[in-house]
Amino acid sequence: MMAACGGGGGSGGGSGADGSLRVALTDAPSCGFDHVFVTVEQVRVHQSASAADADAGWTDINITPARKIDLTTLTNGVLEELGTTSLPAGQYSQIRLVLASNGSGTTTFANSVQPTGGTLTALTTPSAQQSGLKLQAHFVVASGQLTDLVLDFDACKSVVKAGNSGQFILKPVVSVLPRVVTGLQGFVTTTLSLSSTTVAAQQGGLTVRSTVPDSTGKFTIPFLPAGTYTLVITSEGHATGVITGVPAGTTTTVINSIATAIATPVSAMADVTGTVTVTSVSGSSTVSTALTDATVFALQSLTGGPSIELGEQAVDSVLGTYRFHLPVGAPVKAAFAPGGGALTFTPDAAAAGKYTIQAQSPGRTTQNKPADISSGTATAVNFTFGP
Repeated sequence: MMAACGGGGGSGGGSGADGSLRVALTDAPSCGFDHVFVTVEQVRVHQSASAADADAGWTDINITPARKIDLTTLTNGVLEELGTTSLPAGQYSQIRLVLASNGSGTTTFANSVQPTGGTLTALTTPSAQQSGLKLQAHFVVASGQLTDLVLDFDACKSVVKAGNSGQFILKPVVSVLPRVVTGLQGFVTTTLSLSSTTVAAQQGGLTVRSTVPDSTGKFTIPFLPAGTYTLVITSEGHATGVITGVPAGTTTTVINSIATAIATPVSAMADVTGTVTVTSVSGSSTVSTALTDATVFALQSLTGGPSIELGEQAVDSVLGTYRFHLPVGAPVKAAFAPGGGALTFTPDAAAAGKYTIQAQSPGRTTQNKPADISSGTATAVNFTFGP
């Protein structure tokens, strides 16, 4: 997705001189799950984005024995090192993350999830997992230098409910990031429900990276490309907090200190639910079925900007349904102030309880519909795509 630090120089096809690649795994918040386990066997890299599993030219990082990793422990910049390998200098365009199969006996739960308050359940993984989860990741390995990459495995977006079966399916959402020192750091008050609190760095109304605070309220969002971000804080039972104009440069930007921890106002919550379907013609009849490859977003436009994302989820893999639990109260907004001092938040009453729900599906035109829960009442927003 971007050139890694230590890149520069080199060209596609390799120069014959070696550099090296180091790969680690991290996670964004794992919403609604106490544990999300994946068992990693191998990381594979290739110079061609279209290389097939059996093609020549793959370099492998073998993880022996296979490593079972709880993704929920890898937030706030915590990394699970997967290994290092020597590579010919050049441009690389594909990474594959190979997971172990769920089997019998001790390997039944190689990949599994435990919903909050629920029991450990085997996670159904893609049939293609034996050749690896394919990641497009354009990076350069320079002669005599280390290229450092982080695989950000977003468990919250990757684990999808399978109807009323009690089962879950893995639809992996994994970003490839350079391991750079830029990032954001700050504190939210511990009076928030920290387990339900998410802090997201956003650009253009979409989340770039997010995390959950630790037990002291501290949050860290590392590995951010240099730029200007909007920080969005969501927490169960509280209004959304928004900090605009937050810079990320060559060091970690400090938002605030523990003495000025962010406390967002208490707010009622209400649900926005719905179903995404697709119509088709069968003889003289029009048939409607669940569109199970859709992704749905909850968005909100603040007065005078910016637009922010409150949630993203793949629809139920059987029923095509979704559910967002959103604040009724007005979001509060503050401008970033260098120095880590107290932030001055102002409520945006005009935006209270008013959202846009967006549905996307590969190869189809994106749809947007309004959702108004300002009265505190749940609402349904359904989407229908044509054939």
